Amino acid sequence: MSFQRTFSDDLARERRARLRAERLYEQVRRELLAANERLKAHAFSLSHQIIAQREELSAVRSLAEALKGQNSKVSEDLHTAHSHVKLANTRLREAVESLIDGFAVFDANQVLILVNPAYLRLFEDFPEMRLGIRYKRMIEICAHEGLVKLDDQSPDDWVSMMMSRWAAEVIEPVELHFNHGFSVRLIDRRAENGDFVSLANDITKMLEYQAELIDAQKRAEAAAEAKSAFLANMSHEIRTPMNGMVGMAQLLVETDLDDEQRNYAETISKSGESLVTIINDILDFSNMDAGRLELRPEVIDLEKTIHDVMIMLAPAARDKRVELILDYDMFLVDRVKTDRGRLRQVLTNLVGNAIKFTDTGYVLVRAIGVGHTAHGQMINLTVEDTGIGISKTNQDHIFTEFSQVEEMANRRFEGTGLGLAITRQIVAAMGGQIWVESEEGIGSCFGISLELPSDGENAGQDMVKLDPSIKSVLIISDHLISREIIARRLQAAGVTTTTATQIDASMRQIAKSRPDRVLLDQDLSAAPAETVLSGLAEHVPDTPVVMLCSDLLAAQALRRAKRIHAALPKPMLWRDLVCALGASAGDCAPCAEAGIPAHRPPEPQREELRVLYAEDNRTNQLVFSKMLKGLKLDLTLAENGRQAVARFKELQPDVIFMDISMPEMDGREATQAIRALPGGAHVPIIACTAHALRDEIDRIMAVGINAVLTKPLNKTELIKALQDHAPSGFDLTGP
Repeated sequence: MSFQRTFSDDLARERRARLRAERLYEQVRRELLAANERLKAHAFSLSHQIIAQREELSAVRSLAEALKGQNSKVSEDLHTAHSHVKLANTRLREAVESLIDGFAVFDANQVLILVNPAYLRLFEDFPEMRLGIRYKRMIEICAHEGLVKLDDQSPDDWVSMMMSRWAAEVIEPVELHFNHGFSVRLIDRRAENGDFVSLANDITKMLEYQAELIDAQKRAEAAAEAKSAFLANMSHEIRTPMNGMVGMAQLLVETDLDDEQRNYAETISKSGESLVTIINDILDFSNMDAGRLELRPEVIDLEKTIHDVMIMLAPAARDKRVELILDYDMFLVDRVKTDRGRLRQVLTNLVGNAIKFTDTGYVLVRAIGVGHTAHGQMINLTVEDTGIGISKTNQDHIFTEFSQVEEMANRRFEGTGLGLAITRQIVAAMGGQIWVESEEGIGSCFGISLELPSDGENAGQDMVKLDPSIKSVLIISDHLISREIIARRLQAAGVTTTTATQIDASMRQIAKSRPDRVLLDQDLSAAPAETVLSGLAEHVPDTPVVMLCSDLLAAQALRRAKRIHAALPKPMLWRDLVCALGASAGDCAPCAEAGIPAHRPPEPQREELRVLYAEDNRTNQLVFSKMLKGLKLDLTLAENGRQAVARFKELQPDVIFMDISMPEMDGREATQAIRALPGGAHVPIIACTAHALRDEIDRIMAVGINAVLTKPLNKTELIKALQDHAPSGFDLTGP
């Protein structure tokens, strides 16, 4: 069957075909668009990757360029460092090789890996000594080949000792002395990597120089000993005739002389004393210059020590009518530990200078406590005067050797210029300081500051208290400072004090209030002390009067006549003043009437004190006997130590004065012999010697001597020594 296609059918078919084609086109177009979008995205992605890779490549190229420059710098630095290391090694090698001391390095196996010629020179006769040798083999060569002096050790023992030394944790230095003349100090150290560094210091010349120094020191010591012996002998030889000259001159002054004769005698006496001072200064300076200043601390009574020095110098002050005053801090301890002799020497120099350079006025010694330390108490001692003073220029060098206060051209005062230099050295040795304050034409104040241990166990054992019944004291004195010091101490003890400077004022004070005690100064300027005593006897006849005396012997007649109760030397000790005024019961012994506390048990009264004096020089015997003339004593003389021992057995003397240098038996041997006899253990023996060196005095004291007086003898010191050591109960100055 057939169908007839029509136009409409064809048109419909075409339309359908077009629609399919359009749909297919649309589909293909969409697919193409999607593919295009994907391609676009991929293109963008590739573009970003390319940009990133380009940046990375650029960075890599920059880094490569930088690394290339850095590599060049590192290469240059390495080359430079290598050059420096090479140069340092060269310098080190040259330095090690040029060392005058031996230098070697051993590895951890003790094999020699580095050595310089100086080290090898010690083994120049042994070719085996080279790089690669072991330390032990080197030591064995030294020991067994006789290269090193082994002293008393065997070679094997020495090798063992040297190997043990290297094995120690700390390798100690050792000295090796080679038989060919070298000496080395071997210093070995262990490095962190296990190597051993060995340094052989050449000490050959040092030992030679040391031997020369030792020899020179021995010669110097021998010369110093010879000089000291010479000075000691010369001092002894000079002092022996000086004792006769000075002693007889002092005695001559006390006789009846006209003015011209007295002037001659005083000139001889003062010139002799000046010569003795010069001798003492030269001896002290010589000893200190030789380094022989030694301190021997002991427990002393500080106030008593100061007072003793001032009493010793009091005659010189009395001759110039200069007032000596002691102001001892009432709160300061008495018992301290120091070198008594050196402290006395310092005070003697300072107080003696103050008196020498003071024509009118006073010399005041103060002792003040300025605080406590872990070791004791700080104490200031000052010596103040109203003398010529010291210029600012001289103050700068006053403590140096051979310095003088005055200009050489117009000097009025004699002296060596050594006293203050010696004083400064002593104070420095005692750990203290010394200073001076002065105004020219006004006066001076010398001070020393010392740290002195106090004796706590004995502190205050000598303290005495005033009788509480004494309520008021009248002080008659025209010296303001001395009067105020005494008044202050009495007021601190609860006593009311009134003062007067002359007889009229004294009588007015007595009329107002009757005092329990009167304290009278012997040296009143307005009226003699006897005139004041007469007025006191008229108005207060029963009131005890205590006199302060610059001349104690002159006051003894007043005391024996019972016109005064007691006489005290100026300057006075506080404890003596308390005993003289009246102490509490039991505080003072019966001898308070004399103004000195008792320290010895009383003995039965005899008419005279028995004194034995051993001395081989006839002139010295005469001087001694004349100095004690007028005292109530029985004096026996012995011409040597053997006679002294025999006289002691016969007489049993109360006090012995013993010369040291005597024939047959000297004073030391005689003292030891007497100490061994019955009754000889406790008899006071006082040495009178021309030996003034400290070492000699120490040897004298060591045999049992109680005290030492150096020649030329001083009458005041001699009588004081006799009074201090005589048994109580004797009135030496009585009629």
